[in-house]
Amino acid sequence: MSTYEKLFENNRRWVAERTANDATYFEKLTKGQQPRFLFIGCSDSRVPADRITGSEPGEMLVHRNVANVVVPTDLNLMSVLQLAVEVLEVEHVIVCGHYGCNGVASAVDGKAHGLIDKWLYAIKDVYRIYRHELDAISDPDEKRRRLVELNVREAVYRVSSTSFVQRAWSTERAVHVHGWVYDIRDGLLRDLEIDPDNDFDGGEIYQLTDIGPRP
Repeated sequence: MSTYEKLFENNRRWVAERTANDATYFEKLTKGQQPRFLFIGCSDSRVPADRITGSEPGEMLVHRNVANVVVPTDLNLMSVLQLAVEVLEVEHVIVCGHYGCNGVASAVDGKAHGLIDKWLYAIKDVYRIYRHELDAISDPDEKRRRLVELNVREAVYRVSSTSFVQRAWSTERAVHVHGWVYDIRDGLLRDLEIDPDNDFDGGEIYQLTDIGPRP
């Protein structure tokens, strides 16, 4: 059996396992989805959102891109975020980076990588913002690990600044925005305990006072 064909075999085995425990498992999934979480993570194949959180189908909406970058011009991500917050009304938005992220490392290695450099520009901006802190770290590995954390921190800030989240907060609906880091070396998740309300200066400029109808 080829590696490609093995994927279908794995799928059939997975279906058999699910239906063995609950014959109506897939029928229930056709009723719709009501996830409580949106997970914004890295595309890295070593960081599968459902596996590392133990989530079942229907429990977590997932968006992934290279280096878990959040920028307001990414219409794909912004569409997912609007769906999650305004339509599905998730309770938690999680931005999850991971140590050993090749995208983060490539953003600051001083080399040209082609088209991906345009995407990683946002991480260069993160380095610029926190340059004094990062330049004070002499160990290259520790510096990259810290940049991974700061990239998540800025992503949390950008998610919190979107009109979708601000609109939800203006109506006192509980939408919690979290920043996590996954460590591939031990498989554990770490909550960076970022508080969007108190950890950032100038956040009031994004607040909405006239919520009006949804666009």
